[in-house]
Amino acid sequence: MQEHKLDKIIDKTFSSINGAFEDYIPSLKPREVGTVLSISSGIVIVSGLPGVSFEELLEFPGKLYGIAFNIDENEIGVILLGEDTQLNVGDEVERTGRVMDVPVGNSLIGRVVNPLGEPLDGKEKLSVTQRLPIEREAPAIMDRAPVTVPLQTGLKVIDALIPIGRGQRELILGDRQTGKTAIAIDTIINQKDKDVLCIYCAIGQRASSMAKVIAHLNEKEAMEYTIVIVTEGNNPPGLRYIAPYAATSIAEYFMEQGRDVLIVYDDLTHHARAYRELSLLLRRPPGREAFPGDIFYIHSRLLERATHLSKEKGGGSLTALPIIETESQNISAYIPTNLISITDGQLYLSPKLFELGLLPAIDIGKSVSRVGGKAQLPAYRSVAGSLKLAYAQFEELETFARFGTRLDEHTRQIIEHGKRIRTCFKQSEMEPMAVPEQIIILLALTNKLFDKIPLYKTHEAEIALGKMIDQLPDDILKRLFSDKPLNDEDKNSILLIARKTISALEVKKEVNERDETKERPIIKAEGQVLSELEDKKDIKPEKKKNIIPENKETAMTEVKKDKE
Repeated sequence: MQEHKLDKIIDKTFSSINGAFEDYIPSLKPREVGTVLSISSGIVIVSGLPGVSFEELLEFPGKLYGIAFNIDENEIGVILLGEDTQLNVGDEVERTGRVMDVPVGNSLIGRVVNPLGEPLDGKEKLSVTQRLPIEREAPAIMDRAPVTVPLQTGLKVIDALIPIGRGQRELILGDRQTGKTAIAIDTIINQKDKDVLCIYCAIGQRASSMAKVIAHLNEKEAMEYTIVIVTEGNNPPGLRYIAPYAATSIAEYFMEQGRDVLIVYDDLTHHARAYRELSLLLRRPPGREAFPGDIFYIHSRLLERATHLSKEKGGGSLTALPIIETESQNISAYIPTNLISITDGQLYLSPKLFELGLLPAIDIGKSVSRVGGKAQLPAYRSVAGSLKLAYAQFEELETFARFGTRLDEHTRQIIEHGKRIRTCFKQSEMEPMAVPEQIIILLALTNKLFDKIPLYKTHEAEIALGKMIDQLPDDILKRLFSDKPLNDEDKNSILLIARKTISALEVKKEVNERDETKERPIIKAEGQVLSELEDKKDIKPEKKKNIIPENKETAMTEVKKDKE
């Protein structure tokens, strides 16, 4: 009986298998497979693949990917997006039918990833459901809106004189080790509680410097709203080339959701060098400084994606802060001039100011913001409108005064006021300043309240003015952020408190009767030493002594004495 049941089960099983075989219809899927001909540093030459498209993603053995960059008649030049140590000549390469893309989503916030979207911070894998191509068209002109909202950096010299708006492209350039990255990091730190998402894209940076930047962001709790995309200097040039495009696609995802995004490219000099390396290996004709002819285009199509969208498109914005390294203060080199013409302004960092300890070392004369002035808070324009001109006059007179020229009182006052302006614009790293604190200091500076205190007490006075914010009425604090400039009543209210604060730091001049004549001496041409307090009109010239002898004997005696 049991054997009969077992036979039925076996027959039923075989009959179901036979039915499955009969129902199965094999499907033929065509595959285009090519062959690796040669391998060089980050470049692979492939044969075959007649239907491949430009910038299509190709797959190599070991889940290694590359981008079809050169499509010739008989071969294809491919940029590798990983190490080529496991790749050999003769290996198969297959088309994927898609372009290079990057994962996007809220799970990226607070993470450190590479341009492929792979986590580098040792945390769990990213759970994303959407991917965007790294190369996307820039928003159309009709989809854009004017830049009207300021992006506060927390640095007095930038927010007052070279303001940046949300949706602007502001270039940061200067020689190496002048504080370019520090300005970008300070700007990211200042976006806390301002509903601005930040993306820091490191291109070809050292691992030690990247670890320091990430540690600073974690210390200031800035990683809660920041995404860090990293390519190190020893990464393949293909990864360094696609890094800024991948970072921009991630930023565009949040911008299209109506959010304000800040992206920092640190720095595009390494990006241009990586593209030059790839182009030379692919035997593309070199141009100026050995860069390929389309080096301007790769940066312009990248930075054109930074904009402020119209309300119909969500009203989001993407503010770009590209960084460029100059050589020996040469801002007229190929890559710096390209970026200056593409962007909406630049912040030039002077190594001379850096050596003097004037940080941030921004050269106000060579820096400009072509868009941000209209987005600046009106309160800034009402209190800092004359500072740039006053500082320019000071720099010119200071250069003139170095020759030892005696200056009149008015010129001396301009120089002393300019020294206070320069000192007030000094700011420590990672210490961004709030808007009310900045405006109070700038208002006191414009009204020359700092001129009454010694120069070494300027920083102490700034700290004291920053603590007086709590004494201001709430309605004045609200008007600092309004779309109207400060009226005279508000200015007088602020100045009244500021005078009381600064008066405590003034040094009282104690002049004794004996010290009244002990002023700085002035040496005249005749060798007389006079005091500044003496009136020149009262000085009578001394009578010249009669040098003609009375007789010949006296004259002969004097000649003998001279000979002896």
